[in-house]
Amino acid sequence: MQTSLNHKMSYDSSMFNIEPIRNLDSYCFLQNENLENYSSSDNGSHSTYPSFQALEQNLESSNNSPVSKLQSKSYTFTSQNSLEIINDSLENESCLTHNQDDLWHKIRELENAMLGQDAADMLDIYNDTVIIQQESDPLLLEAEKWNKMIEMISRGDLKEILFTCAKAISENDMETAEWLMSELSKMVSVSGNPIQRLGAYMLEALVARIASSGSIIYKSLKCKEPITATSKELLSHMHVLYEICPYLKFGYMSANGVIAEALKDESEIHIIDFQINQGIQWMSLIQALAGKPGGPPKIRITGFDDSTSAYARGGGLGIVGERLSKLAESYNVAFEFHAIGVSPSEVRLEDLELRRGEAIAVNFAMMLHHVPDEDVHGGKNHRDRLVRLAKCLSPKVVTLVEQESNTNELPFFARFVETMNYYFAVFESIDVALPREHRERINVEQHCLAREVVNLVACEGAERVERHEVLKKWRSCFTMAGFTPYPLSSYINYSIQNLLENYQGHYTLQEKDGALYLGWMNQPLITSSAWR
Repeated sequence: MQTSLNHKMSYDSSMFNIEPIRNLDSYCFLQNENLENYSSSDNGSHSTYPSFQALEQNLESSNNSPVSKLQSKSYTFTSQNSLEIINDSLENESCLTHNQDDLWHKIRELENAMLGQDAADMLDIYNDTVIIQQESDPLLLEAEKWNKMIEMISRGDLKEILFTCAKAISENDMETAEWLMSELSKMVSVSGNPIQRLGAYMLEALVARIASSGSIIYKSLKCKEPITATSKELLSHMHVLYEICPYLKFGYMSANGVIAEALKDESEIHIIDFQINQGIQWMSLIQALAGKPGGPPKIRITGFDDSTSAYARGGGLGIVGERLSKLAESYNVAFEFHAIGVSPSEVRLEDLELRRGEAIAVNFAMMLHHVPDEDVHGGKNHRDRLVRLAKCLSPKVVTLVEQESNTNELPFFARFVETMNYYFAVFESIDVALPREHRERINVEQHCLAREVVNLVACEGAERVERHEVLKKWRSCFTMAGFTPYPLSSYINYSIQNLLENYQGHYTLQEKDGALYLGWMNQPLITSSAWR
């Protein structure tokens, strides 16, 4: 085993790679590859992994390996995967050990009677931890650690190995991290099952974190300087994701339902969208308002741009305005589009060009988590300022759609776990929608999801722009700005239920505390709420 890996970055026209300088055949996880030492079915019942003997031989082949270090101190690994301490004096302790065992069993019976089985079990865990912490021989502790990791790899639990690798990085244990990354590279695949595919990008992100190159990868994947796809290809990938998973449709449909209801009696409306993307959300709203009894209202939309959407559409917001104008004209709806050239963090009240007689609706769709708070810019909370600005507009309604994930303030390892759990559910839902060998599925995950994973795991400070909050935190933010919840109608819930019938899989919809939660199985993924 090579215990020290040096990495370099390389890019080509179709993917991003991280290559080791030596001792790894490939560190590129954005290609289709056949795994020589790993295969798995969905339920894991036919999984095969590198054998313990092979791993042990691999460890022993290095002069710097943990095994060779331990052997020099009179410790050996047995073929049964257990540590054998070569010390004759231990045999003389059998009588004492027997008496201690009897005493332990009596104490255990007393604990069960007084505390109950669950509490006693927790106490056992604590006692075991204390015993380990009190162990005086650091070499024995080191041997036990590596022995457990070898057992973990032999089981082939990819999630557990990824967590252990991230934990080692968080503790600056580079020897352990680099060894685990070399083993992980044999297990992950962008064409495998959901955990293998996500694992490829999580591993890519861990390598980038060590190499301090996370920001470079994120920016290239964000396509400010396109490397991996043309603008038309990226737009196509985004559209595929929009169609195969209901997440964006859920957000747009629920927000539009609230806006249409809140503005149903208005003759002039002004919608301020702080991240308009391709403008898809407003096409269905224009169509719906066109059929309003008594005639449609005059509609004005103010839109803010972002670099990914601008590159995908091949130009600025003028393209969105032209598309929406043509649609409105075909439905005989008076329409006006206003593009804002500054970022939402820098917008001022006068930039919005408010007019008398217009009823205002503000839309925050999957964008507010990109606005930095005081943790990023030394006390300047642009996020809170933007929410307070929205309140100053006296809007009829404000819609909020966000990922239900907690990654903003978490330290690295806890954020890694949160990211893994969240995106594993997303990858599972995609697995139901498209075959694993489908090239478009690989493109969707690479171009639309991988950059988020890399940013969450590999970047810190101002370079980390993916900063999600759970709805409880957003509720506190909006309440402090003076907002109160806007109740969602039963019609919106009914419409979303109908939407989900068009998708296969285990999607769940829950209404709680005046908000809608869309999830995959037991994992909430997107929330939609409204405020006034």
